[in-house]
Amino acid sequence: MVLKPSDPFVWASGWKSPIYCDNRLILSHPAIRAEVAKAFREAISTHYPQAKSLSGVATGGIALAAIAAHTMELPMTYVRGEKKGHGRQNQVEGVVRPNEPIVVIEDLVSTGGSSIKAVEALRDKGAKVLGLIAVFDYGFQAAREAFAQAGVKASSLTGYETLLMEAIALGYIDSMYAETLGKWRRDPANWPA
Repeated sequence: MVLKPSDPFVWASGWKSPIYCDNRLILSHPAIRAEVAKAFREAISTHYPQAKSLSGVATGGIALAAIAAHTMELPMTYVRGEKKGHGRQNQVEGVVRPNEPIVVIEDLVSTGGSSIKAVEALRDKGAKVLGLIAVFDYGFQAAREAFAQAGVKASSLTGYETLLMEAIALGYIDSMYAETLGKWRRDPANWPA
């Protein structure tokens, strides 16, 4: 997690953010990577025991889905943001069987837009998407509403509230930053006001 309230990050959605959660760093740390794979395995086995395949959302969810699929001995696919403009022009890479129960793996959920596009692409291929699990979720109301409207059951291994509590407990942020982050989370589309 990186904090820059005075020089915010700009997300693909155009939202400005005082925080950046880079889950791609998980891949650089074998012990953490193993813990995340274990957490995915437990969450999938508990909530989606009928899953027969995993699918990663490009780009951050691809490696995470591959790691989880490997530990669970399941097939894996991945979904691009858009169809390729060359070759077979695939958006979904890998084998998707009709009515195959799939769980979608995402590194991070903010607005939910890319996650829902991936689910829709898999559904278009005939998959039965059971749900989506992300490593981290900001817990924005806009994302919850978007998932509900799309009929997608979504959850995460951890989320914003836990991150904030841990950052305070570890002394990584003080109450001033916690207040800034709270204001941002309540209305991220219009932050800073």
